[in-house]
Amino acid sequence: MARMQFDVADKSELGAPGGSGDALLNLGLMYSTGRDVEVDLVTAHKWFNLAAMRGSVAARDYRAELAREMSPAEVAEAQRQAREWLASQ
Repeated sequence: MARMQFDVADKSELGAPGGSGDALLNLGLMYSTGRDVEVDLVTAHKWFNLAAMRGSVAARDYRAELAREMSPAEVAEAQRQAREWLASQ
């Protein structure tokens, strides 16, 4: 699993019901660019998808851009992971 280091504010924000759109967007950016984690487009798409559901316009744009670089199977996996994450909240 990737090594993520969040400060206390990030942890509490993600721990809130569903996490904030900004926190989820930041996770997408981390995974899409490899900032402090390995690049993982499926995971990045998942976080962008969840952030978009929280109203982030930027996340919708990033998700669409990322989806153009991914296979249909990868996008489907990212969507499955997002649904699984939502169910766990």
